[in-house]
Amino acid sequence: MRGGPPRPYRVVQWATGALGRSAIRAVLERPDMELAGARVYDPAKIGKDAAVLAGRDPVGVPATGDLSGVLELDADCVIFAPQSGIFGIDRDAGLETVCELLASGLNVVSVVGLVYPPAHGPDLVGELERACKAGGTTVHGCGVNPGFMADLMPVMLSRLSRRISHVYARECSDFSGHPSWRMVHRMVGFGKSEEGYLAGLRVARPTMKAGFAESLHLVAAALGVTLDEIECDVAYRLAGEDLDIAAGRIPRGTVAASRWTFNGMVDGQPFVMAEAIYKADASRIGDWGDPGYSVRVCGRPSITLTTDEDWVTNGIAAAAAHAVNSVPAVCGAEPGIRTYLDLPLVAGRAAPPRRPR
Repeated sequence: MRGGPPRPYRVVQWATGALGRSAIRAVLERPDMELAGARVYDPAKIGKDAAVLAGRDPVGVPATGDLSGVLELDADCVIFAPQSGIFGIDRDAGLETVCELLASGLNVVSVVGLVYPPAHGPDLVGELERACKAGGTTVHGCGVNPGFMADLMPVMLSRLSRRISHVYARECSDFSGHPSWRMVHRMVGFGKSEEGYLAGLRVARPTMKAGFAESLHLVAAALGVTLDEIECDVAYRLAGEDLDIAAGRIPRGTVAASRWTFNGMVDGQPFVMAEAIYKADASRIGDWGDPGYSVRVCGRPSITLTTDEDWVTNGIAAAAAHAVNSVPAVCGAEPGIRTYLDLPLVAGRAAPPRRPR
């Protein structure tokens, strides 16, 4: 018999924003993984050591600026995390990239969608499945919300209840300390005029709906329910004063908070609901409650789990860790689309004990 330790999983990080850099650090910390490469978008990062981009010592892995550079790598899995996502303004490009990765033989863990691809219909499912079959690979979507609190957590809590009549998940996030100008101003829309924000909803509404629809459909599927449709609504508030936050000033009179609601309907009644509330500075915007998460499963008995804003010390690091921790299960799964309903419960990795000096 041939002995020795198993070969480490070789992981590529696609995009090196805040989440991508955190994922790189997580990969470097694991003895069962190796950093195989990184896909970057900033021309200044091309050729730079991927570990250095994440604030670590060099490991001899240069970053590449295109898909072909990733396909040439000897790797097992790609953590896919571009800020443009998969269901954004250029949906076809994002999905095409994922399919090319899968067909080439690279497994994909996405933190920008694909938590439950059947929510988007048989065409998208067929496209992904064909790519997985061609490459003998697996695709899985995860994250924090969507990707944990609005989908996995309600499913887990439902184990304690029967005759479930309604499921509700709420997120309220304070962006005052978020460092990304692109995320806060462009993607969330803070700092825009009322007219500019409303115009941006033409893109934001279908993007947000696509993401949270996956969560609602996954919860419904886990509970044996088929949703008829997803209703989406959004409200917003304007800043009553200038708000100076980490990502830059939000001027008085511009959008400083938003509240998204998504209802999964069955026979004209809401069965599963997700609410996402975003605030530029929660200490100065009181509408819609305090930051934190809440999950409620209405049944016999009803279950409620509520947290404050300190439930996680770093949401970006949590999303990155969720993706990295999923890599072994995804690489070991049968080819195809694999959601939380298919994979075993994935645990984090314990830190090695410190040896006394």
